[in-house]
Amino acid sequence: MEEAKEQQPMQSQQDSQKQKEYEKYVKEVTPTHNLWLQMLKAFITGGIICCIGQFILNYAGGLGLDKQTAGSWCSLILVLLSVILTGFGIYPKIVKWGGAGALVPITGFANSVAAPAIEYKAEGQVFGIGSKIFTIAGPVILYGIFASWLLGLGYWVGKCFGVW
Repeated sequence: MEEAKEQQPMQSQQDSQKQKEYEKYVKEVTPTHNLWLQMLKAFITGGIICCIGQFILNYAGGLGLDKQTAGSWCSLILVLLSVILTGFGIYPKIVKWGGAGALVPITGFANSVAAPAIEYKAEGQVFGIGSKIFTIAGPVILYGIFASWLLGLGYWVGKCFGVW
């Protein structure tokens, strides 16, 4: 009986020591994040993407295109650049460095469609690309369409009752 009582404190000390070692290990492997640096990187990345977009708009306007057509060409070129950079493995590096600054604009959406398609192309057209292409972008598209439908319905009802 006395041996069991003596073993309990030893077991407790061993458990305590293991817990301290585990906490030390977790502290070593847990990455530290500097919020201000991450925000600065996102700001710079998003700013560069926006500057590229503005350059395309200005250039297209200089060619004599109207504002709406220039905007369409700008969107098209930014999406194309994003998909090409994703295909070459460059855009994921930009995302890793710039965080939300690279994920939020239209280029990030294009990346979220292209990346799964590239990753799962080995599984075939239907079970690879077809079933995985919208794994990331699908919910965005779904809820975007649903929200626009609800807003349109609300607008229509408002028009019927003379609110708008």
